[in-house]
Amino acid sequence: MVLSTPDGQELARGAGGPGGLALGRAESWQSVMTALTQAFEIAGIAMPPLQQIGIGFGLAGVTVTAWREEFLQLNPGFGLLIVESDAYTTLLGAHGGEAGAIIALGTGSVGEALYSDGSRLEVGGWGFPIGDEASGAWLGWQAVNYLQRVLDGRQPAEALALALEEHTGNCRDSLFAWMGNANQTRYASLAPTVIRMAEHSEVARQLLQTAGQDIAQMAAALTAKEQLSIALCGGLAPVLKPYIPQALQQTLTEPQADSATGAMLLVKRQSRKLQ
Repeated sequence: MVLSTPDGQELARGAGGPGGLALGRAESWQSVMTALTQAFEIAGIAMPPLQQIGIGFGLAGVTVTAWREEFLQLNPGFGLLIVESDAYTTLLGAHGGEAGAIIALGTGSVGEALYSDGSRLEVGGWGFPIGDEASGAWLGWQAVNYLQRVLDGRQPAEALALALEEHTGNCRDSLFAWMGNANQTRYASLAPTVIRMAEHSEVARQLLQTAGQDIAQMAAALTAKEQLSIALCGGLAPVLKPYIPQALQQTLTEPQADSATGAMLLVKRQSRKLQ
């Protein structure tokens, strides 16, 4: 979270843990308040009454109307509250509020485009486990499916299976127990193993190459209407970039700023309208 003055001067940043609405709307607000409190403490400023604060969010899960409405209803008193998708705030930060596209790759994945006529398009972002291709959770999910096949004897074991067994165990019972407690974040925790083993495992390389092709498909969908600059964002962006087709790699741009900066831009724009 970014704390700034009304004219946009950044004062401090705070962190409060996961804020995705799928984890619970009350829990999301707890993360928000923790991050906000930390930001004011770092800035050395006493927090004013909430009704004097304008706040903007980019949150995963806002496309689920019921979750979004519940989150808004739980507003503890902020005078100005703007809620958008994390994909859109990431796009605003990446392109300084101008037209462009992003593909964000982290625990989940999503693509977003803002066209010159002001229209928008979201690609992917359907959520785990059905969607979110090329994300950390998707890589972990695919890796566990591979391990299942190895334990069944349906597929030969190689280096990736041995590495995965260190996390999940090496028998059906232990893998069932691991999966019984697994959520999106836990599957994503296996992504570093897949990435690390790519040098030694053909299965791991194939998974990363498939992720690269999925990213290319997202890019094609985002730019079908209009040619846009595409920024690759998120923690997995630098890791997966080498697996993207070369022609697309050469057109990618670096993001100018992050999602928190994009959310701050939303607040600044809305504040100007209210003046």
